[in-house]
Amino acid sequence: MSGSSQLAATDKAYDRSPESSLLAQSTKGATYLILLQVGSRALTFLVNQILLRFLSPELLGISTQLELYSISVLFFARESLRVALQRQENPLTPLGADDIKLYQNGSQPKTQSCKAQEVVNLSYLAIALGLPLAAAFASLYIHNADEVILRTPAIQLSLNLYTLATILELFSEPCFAVAQQQMLYGVRASAETLATFTRCLLTCGTVIWASKVNLTLGALPFAVGQMGYAIILNLVYLTRLDVSSADKAYSFLIKPVVPPSPPLLFDRFSITSLNLAFTIYAQSIFKHLLTTGDSFLIAAFTSLESQGAYTLAANYGGLVARMIFQPVEESSRSLFGRLLHHSVSSTTDARAKLETANQKDVNQAAIYLQTLLRFYSLVCTIAVAIGPSFAPLLLGVIAGSRWSESDAPSVLAAYCYYIPLLAVNGILEAFVSAAATPAELRVQSVWMVAFSAAFIGSGFLIFEVWDLGAQGLVAANAVNMLCRITWSWHFVDSYLHHRGAGLKFAAISPNLGTIISASGTAWYLNRVELVLAGDIWQLARSVAAAGSCGLVT
Repeated sequence: MSGSSQLAATDKAYDRSPESSLLAQSTKGATYLILLQVGSRALTFLVNQILLRFLSPELLGISTQLELYSISVLFFARESLRVALQRQENPLTPLGADDIKLYQNGSQPKTQSCKAQEVVNLSYLAIALGLPLAAAFASLYIHNADEVILRTPAIQLSLNLYTLATILELFSEPCFAVAQQQMLYGVRASAETLATFTRCLLTCGTVIWASKVNLTLGALPFAVGQMGYAIILNLVYLTRLDVSSADKAYSFLIKPVVPPSPPLLFDRFSITSLNLAFTIYAQSIFKHLLTTGDSFLIAAFTSLESQGAYTLAANYGGLVARMIFQPVEESSRSLFGRLLHHSVSSTTDARAKLETANQKDVNQAAIYLQTLLRFYSLVCTIAVAIGPSFAPLLLGVIAGSRWSESDAPSVLAAYCYYIPLLAVNGILEAFVSAAATPAELRVQSVWMVAFSAAFIGSGFLIFEVWDLGAQGLVAANAVNMLCRITWSWHFVDSYLHHRGAGLKFAAISPNLGTIISASGTAWYLNRVELVLAGDIWQLARSVAAAGSCGLVT
C-alpha cells in the first residue's frame, strides 16, 4: 500500500470509530505526527548539510531575520484563533447520506457539520488579520534594516516573496482548522511533510545552481523555498480535504452555520470563540515576545556572524523539540481542549454544574499529563547527561570546520540544558490554554508582561553590561522558561487539586538510580573532553557512553 493510501486509511479509521476514546485518538495522532516529523526532519537535515557548505554565517543570519518576519506575521494572525478553536467539544459522528440530502434541501444537518463550518468561517479572520500585518511588518523591517542587509543582493525581492508566501500559507488555515478539529492527523502531517521537503529542495537547488553559474542571490533561495512550501501546503490540503467536505456537508468558503447555534455574529461567527480568541490574542503578544525574544535580542545587539552561529546552534538544539515534543504538545492541546472544554464557561455556577459530570474527563487528563511528564523527565535526563559533550562534536562532523570555529558549539552545548525546560513548559501551557477561563488567561497575561520585562532587562545586561554573548542568551531563555513553568505548574496543580486530582512530583521525577547513572555519564564525558581534543574517536566514545546511560536508565 502506498504512503498516501495509508494516510487516507488512517484518517478514515478515525471517522469510523466514534466509540474510541479521545485519549486513544490523541495518542495515535501524536505517534503518527512524531514518526512523520522524524522522517521529514531527517530528510531535511541531510539536504541542509549540503546547503551549509555554500553559506556564510552572515547570509544565514539574514535568512533568519526573514524567517522571523514570516513567523511573526503567522503567529499574530492565527495563533489565538487556533487555540480558541481547539477548545470546542468533540464533534459527533459523520453525516450519513440522509443528512447530506437534508443539507442540500436547506434543512438541518448534524452538529459535526455545523462545527466544521463554524471553524472554517473563523479561520478566515486569520487571513484578514494577516494581510495588514504582513504589509506593516515588511515595511518596518526594510526601513530599520542595517546597511549591510540593504546591500545584500535581491533583498527587496526576497522580502516580497516571503510576504507573498506568508499570505498564501494563511490561506490554508480553513483546511488546517478542519483537520485539527476532526483529528485528521494524517492529512496535516502529509501536507506539512511534503511542503517542508519541497522548501528544502528548492532552497538547496537554487543555492547549488547559483554557485555553479557564479551568481550571487543573497537570501533569495530561502524565499523561493518558502514560496514552494506555501504552494504545496495549500495543494495537499485541498486535495486531501475537498472530498471530505463534500461528504460531510460543509464548505471551505464562508457560509452561514445551519442550523444557527447562538450566539453567532452574522449567522457565521461564534461570539464565544471570538471573545476567547481576543483574550488569547492579547496574551499571545507577550508569549511571542518570550518565545522569539532571543531572535530579536541577538538581531539587535550582535553581528550577523554571531546571529548565524546562534541560529545554527538553536536549530540543531531544537531538533529534538521539533521532532518529538512539538507534535506531542499540539496533539495534547487538542486532547485537553476536548476533555476540559467545560472550563471555558466564565461563570462559577455553570462550571460547578459541569464539574461532577466531567470528573472522569478531568482524571483522564491528569493521568495523561502525569504520564507524559514522567516520560519527558527520563528523556531529558539522558539529554542533559550526554548532550553538552556529544552535541558540539557532532556539529563539527556534520557542519564542517568553519562552523566548529564559531560560537555555535558552545551555544549548542548550553542549549542542551534548555531543551528539557522547553518540553515541560510546552505541555504545561497546553493544559493551561485548554483549562483556563478568560479571566484566568488575563491573569496569566499580566504575568507574561512581568516575564517579558524581565527577559528584555536580562538581555540588555547580557549583551551591554556583562558581554556574555550567545551563551548568556541561552541562560536568559532558561530563566524565562523557569518562570513560565512555575506559573503554569501552580495553575495546573491548583486546578486538579480542586477537582479531586493532582500532580505528584515524585511520580514524574526520575528515580535515584537514573540520576546517579546520568551524573556518572556526564562526569565521564567531561573527562573525555578534557583528555581528547575533539577528534572522531572522542565522538565514538561518547556514543558508547550514551548507550550505557540509556541502558541503565
